[in-house]
Amino acid sequence: MNYFTSRNFKHYLALAFLLSFFISCASRKEPVANQLSLVPSREQVGALNLPREIAPIDPPFKMRQLKRPSFPDLTLSIIAKGAKEGVMVTGAIQSTIDDLNIQGGGTAIVPKGKWLTGRISLKSNVNLHLEEGAELYFSGEIADYLPAVFTRNEGIEVMSLGACIYANGQNNIAITGKGRLIGPSREGSLRKRIMTTQVIEEFVDLTKPVSERIYEGQKGSPILPPMFISPINCENVLIEGVSLTNTAFWNIVPVYCDGVIIRGITVNSVGIPRGDGIDIESSRNVLIEYCTLSSGDDCFTIKAGRGADGVRVNKPSENIVIRYCLASEGHGGITVGSETAGMIRNVQVHDCVFNETGSGIRFKTRRPRGGGGENFYYERIRMILKGTAFNWDMLGSAQHVGDLANRLPAKEVNRLTPVFRNIVARNIIVERSSQFVKITGIPESPLSNVLIENAIISSDKLFSAADVDDLTVKNAKIVSKDSNIKVLGAKKVTFENVQFVVPGDSLILSAKADEEVRFIKSSPLPLSRIQ
Repeated sequence: MNYFTSRNFKHYLALAFLLSFFISCASRKEPVANQLSLVPSREQVGALNLPREIAPIDPPFKMRQLKRPSFPDLTLSIIAKGAKEGVMVTGAIQSTIDDLNIQGGGTAIVPKGKWLTGRISLKSNVNLHLEEGAELYFSGEIADYLPAVFTRNEGIEVMSLGACIYANGQNNIAITGKGRLIGPSREGSLRKRIMTTQVIEEFVDLTKPVSERIYEGQKGSPILPPMFISPINCENVLIEGVSLTNTAFWNIVPVYCDGVIIRGITVNSVGIPRGDGIDIESSRNVLIEYCTLSSGDDCFTIKAGRGADGVRVNKPSENIVIRYCLASEGHGGITVGSETAGMIRNVQVHDCVFNETGSGIRFKTRRPRGGGGENFYYERIRMILKGTAFNWDMLGSAQHVGDLANRLPAKEVNRLTPVFRNIVARNIIVERSSQFVKITGIPESPLSNVLIENAIISSDKLFSAADVDDLTVKNAKIVSKDSNIKVLGAKKVTFENVQFVVPGDSLILSAKADEEVRFIKSSPLPLSRIQ
């Protein structure tokens, strides 16, 4: 069903009116309305639209083309290794993968059926293929994920349970097929002993070498939960077609990888705290396309390590393309951070729909997290949101960072001071949102160089920005139930060719006399400035 047929007619007319505005006022060679007509609907994106071939990528930064890894013709079913339904088949699956790896590679087949397993470790040149009708159920017992392996949990290196499907230092690996992965049972020891009382940098002893940071539930102690799928230190990775549900933690998390393709994935972790959909963690050359994520936390997320430990590792996430994806539910459609220590750079998100998520385009970091991000490009995005369309949260809460969450006094810039800069969003349709723009910056490290161009916006609240330097909204029509534009610590905030449809046809600008807020060819203009 087309999206508009499921909404009330008045809302449809409002959007049609907004489009007509651009048709009437555009003077560019390619009218704005034509560009906005290319913004996809939710029926045009996501896993149900997955094509066979991977189209070339063409981001506005230098990045190599990515190709699907290939495997030898050799196939081996887990049944040949003695796998039977109703009993644990961890050994049979692992033996199948190991044998194929020894023979030079091939495809390990998980056939139709319900299979119970513990942790699986992928090996080079092996494709773990789940046939249609195959359901792989992961154990809920800690013992089935031991011994501890090297991994990264919430941006900090540890020895822990790792992931349900894990790989370390492998090349040319894949998880494919139309089968289902079902996460650890909620009744087992694993979920009952997840550490929830501290932030991780307080729980992990960072004075110890990583090899001694062992968190595997010794003597009944709390555990760090396993991710669902997490290759670490791997090259040429493909994850395609499978669906994931009931994760204990983040779903798909490449860490320190180079050359990753994630396509046609379906995730459902709604109601699961920290149930992120896809987290790219200090990895490079990544393509995510035609995925559908319904998440208990953020949907598409990019991270690069946390605080001092992340600065020590110093590995960025860079050269990342996300396209033709659907965020169906979650805290944020696309989120950068809050773990940013190694820097996040060169990210392109295009032709995506964020439907009933909290925030749409979301940036998070904290004063003690380090790094930050630069060079982000968003184009042809449709948002139907419960929360804010563009949200920068750089201070966080006292619960996690104490007094560092206070805006003032400004702090001295140091190696853990993060920065966000160079962000462009073009051809954006926001059908519904609680607020258009909300910026909570860092006074000693303001958000800088942001452009939002060619947009139609519908929001409850309008615009608030603290600690930003050089932000422009250009060629936009904003329909808001609120008339307030609030700035604090702002430099060079510009509204150019923007039509505001607000109560009383009157804007209220809250800004100090020395704060630079400009309105160019925009209407209405603020009647006064409130200091």
